[in-house]
Amino acid sequence: KKKTVSFSTMPNDRKINSTAACISFMLEGCELKKVRSNSRMYSRFFVLDADMRSMRWEPSKKDSEKAKIEIKSVKEVRVGKKTPVLRSNGLSDQFPDECAFSIIYGDNYESLDLVASSADVVSAWVMGLRYLVSYGKHTPEAPGTGHPSLRTSWISSVFDLADLEKSGRIPVSRAVQLIKALNPGMKTSTIELKFKELQKASERPGTEVACDLFVEAYCELCTRPEIFFLLVQFSSNKEYLGLKDLLMFLEVEQGMEGVTEEKCLEIIGKYEPSKEGREKGYLAIDGFTRYLLSADCSIFDPQHRKVCQDMAQPLSHYYISSAHSACLLEDNFWGRSDISGYISALGLGCRSIELVLWDGPEGEPVVYTSPSAASCVPFRAVVGLIDQHAFTASAYPLILCLVVRCSAPQQRLAAQCLRKTLGEKLYLEPPNPTASYLPSPEQLKGRILIKGKKLPPGCEDSEGEVSDEEEGWELARRLGQEEREAPEGGGPRRVRLSRELSELVSLCQAVPFQDFESSRRGQRYWEMCSFSEVEAGRFANECPAELVSYNKRFLSRVYPSPMRIDASNMNPQDFWKCGCQMVAMNYQTPGLMMDLNAGWFRQNGACGYVLRPAIMREEVSYFSANAKDSLPGVPAQLLHLKVISGQNLPKPKGSGAKGEVVEPYVCAEIHGIPADCAEHRTKTALQSGDNPVFDESLEFQINLPELAVLRFVVLDDDYIGDEFIAQYTIPFECLQPGYRHVPLQSLAGEPLPHATLFVHVAITDRRGGGKGHRRGLAGRRGRRVREYTSTKATGIKAIDEVFRTATQPLREATDLRENVQNALVSFKELCGLTPAANMKQCILTVATWLLHSDSAPSVTLNLAEKYPPMEAQGPIPDLLRKVLTAYETMIQTSRTLIESADAVYGKLIQAQRAGMDFHKELPRIEAKEGLRGRKLQKALESFAWNITVLKGQADLLKHAKAEALDNLWQIHNAGQSCGIGRNGSASPEPSRLRAPLEPIPE
Repeated sequence: KKKTVSFSTMPNDRKINSTAACISFMLEGCELKKVRSNSRMYSRFFVLDADMRSMRWEPSKKDSEKAKIEIKSVKEVRVGKKTPVLRSNGLSDQFPDECAFSIIYGDNYESLDLVASSADVVSAWVMGLRYLVSYGKHTPEAPGTGHPSLRTSWISSVFDLADLEKSGRIPVSRAVQLIKALNPGMKTSTIELKFKELQKASERPGTEVACDLFVEAYCELCTRPEIFFLLVQFSSNKEYLGLKDLLMFLEVEQGMEGVTEEKCLEIIGKYEPSKEGREKGYLAIDGFTRYLLSADCSIFDPQHRKVCQDMAQPLSHYYISSAHSACLLEDNFWGRSDISGYISALGLGCRSIELVLWDGPEGEPVVYTSPSAASCVPFRAVVGLIDQHAFTASAYPLILCLVVRCSAPQQRLAAQCLRKTLGEKLYLEPPNPTASYLPSPEQLKGRILIKGKKLPPGCEDSEGEVSDEEEGWELARRLGQEEREAPEGGGPRRVRLSRELSELVSLCQAVPFQDFESSRRGQRYWEMCSFSEVEAGRFANECPAELVSYNKRFLSRVYPSPMRIDASNMNPQDFWKCGCQMVAMNYQTPGLMMDLNAGWFRQNGACGYVLRPAIMREEVSYFSANAKDSLPGVPAQLLHLKVISGQNLPKPKGSGAKGEVVEPYVCAEIHGIPADCAEHRTKTALQSGDNPVFDESLEFQINLPELAVLRFVVLDDDYIGDEFIAQYTIPFECLQPGYRHVPLQSLAGEPLPHATLFVHVAITDRRGGGKGHRRGLAGRRGRRVREYTSTKATGIKAIDEVFRTATQPLREATDLRENVQNALVSFKELCGLTPAANMKQCILTVATWLLHSDSAPSVTLNLAEKYPPMEAQGPIPDLLRKVLTAYETMIQTSRTLIESADAVYGKLIQAQRAGMDFHKELPRIEAKEGLRGRKLQKALESFAWNITVLKGQADLLKHAKAEALDNLWQIHNAGQSCGIGRNGSASPEPSRLRAPLEPIPE
């Protein structure tokens, strides 16, 4: 089992919190494993020379002058398995990625491949070497000497302000409070212990501390090595980021577009604590840490904090946040009804609330959901509360689901109360009989819809009989009020309904569900069905395609099984994947299911409405909710997730363990369609205190990104009683790439102050065309045969002939995309980067090699051309020649894609439109061909599959062209900024490059 240790358990309990500390560690030396090209490993002792100009290793068969690498010859230092030797089959499973690093050196770009005992040792060597490479041309200052750093000056100035007596010393208690104020979340006991350690080590005990000791304590306590490592990686100016460094970090690593130096100055002004740093435009380690912890650098994409989806689609095209038993505060059996439950649900953006109406003791209807007759809430009070809070969190329509259990006279009072209290907010307009779909949330803004039963059209009396709903009868049985027995013959129960209440129902008329065929032929768009969890679950398993198709036009509501007397929750994903819009949740019950629901509905400004994936909305589309693999036409994506560290993790709430130490690990879970559901966990961080280091990479394939949710769970491996520490749930579509902090929450979804996970997120398209992950002999023996998506025969000759015309364009589209993807992967690997890297990082890496050499070969990018060639003058090393060849292949495949995409795209769309022309004629053609039963079902499925494939492949091609154009723009941009570009005036405008193809009609 692979393990690494935290920075605080380095040799001699040393904490690496500066480049000086890294260099000191290297000067002492340590044992590393040297990996040879034949995949054999040898333990050697590596040390940095005292003059800091070379690193050596021993023992060695070579001459002592040859068993060394001069720092000035180092081109690059790579972390992880980033060279062919370390990727080889014989080694890849023998040690974790984070324990490997490589030094690329010399005019021939040779690699020295090394494996350390822990990720911390790797960080120390890499940080120190990168520093020496950057400043190798100047005489480096010895660690601990020279002028005080920007940071030291600032900490000293903070100390001086706290030194009210100007004696050069402050009380320990004040020093503790000062550090706590500068780093909220840090425990007082941790700071006090550090001061005691330092006082003992310096033999200066007492109740006061001097400035130098305060500075040392602050640096040891408040330097996060993983962030310092990141800063050094991007810094071109010792231990802080200049404007250009910060701009590069934001663009290259964080994926931000259009970053200006003004924006960088704004960030520095907001987060850099030192006055000198703010004036000079420098972001030192403390400002950088503050920025990474801030809301400006959140893992949650800020675009999704406001309504960002198309709200003009029919109501049936959205998931709607729905509550079951909203006023209940405990479980269903022993719970007490409390009016604040409604306020809480509405405040969280809930847009569908269930109200079960019962006869009240004083002649007025009441709402209660527990068997205790005393725990009821007057209906009038509930309606008043809804009127007050209905649109505080969201302006979009609220649906009140009325389950009527009261007598006709009290129904009339309820109807009068609704009309009088809600007034103009009530939507009472009759449905438009000529329309085919419900109005949109945008059209219904600020309106309240009543979902309930309606008297039959022929009934002219003041009340009449309607079929009853199953929902609510479990409670009736417990209340002893189930006098209405089911009629003989087993038909549905009948109840009396008043005309006044019936007239309030317009767009959400509750009707009993018979079967999908009856609904397809006879159900009207304003009629909706409610399904019990058991019934909906059966449909989801046995006929998911029919349920998805049904939900394209009609609203459906799923309510929990009456057997859930503890008010536990069903998994909403089980029904969302089938398109069910309203999955009623017990908001009062925290846990995984409520985390999924709360996280899911954050993605559209928390407005209570989320647009369903296009593949589930389009009139003709093939989608199987139980798909075990990628979907036709939906681009599968890879989520590369690195869990780096945790901060200020609390103890599990119910833990009976003594002491304050937790031994945490992190579970990352993907919830979505069955093909996407997966879980990976990190190793346990042993005795790591409140700030564990995990440093572990996890990978997930996401086949339907629009329906996927990522959940982080932090658990205690050394628990007694309760293992749960914290969680955070986020829709996949809301993830921001780059280095991010995850704001952890309690089991009830409340924020845990200062508790975070530090992670790195990268999302890439799934690589195709035989590019496997494994290399070496097995990887070279054979490549996976390229898979082509094809159409399916419907059995109807005229239709099949139309779809057959798309066979060649489908192959061409796949070849165009995958040729570019394979060329990109090869180019990135030769640059020592992962598939998650962007084009700008690749160009900057090549430029770095060239700039870190006195005898650098002349390689330039000719930016005068739209497809800039990378040209070499004179002889170049073998590795560089391979890089240039891979770059040329990537440029040529990109050019072919860009220049051919429109024609292939046109053929796909032409075939799709020709196929759609048959859609309205399908019933006539089916009858003519005599298709029935299974053959008819197969023909309809194949038709939907073909339309979905054609639209999907056209979409993928459009996306691939836009990505190829974006890569060209990044090449021009990087070539100009790093100095290897020439004739740069012709840099294309990104807006021109990214011009979209015509939209594909739904």
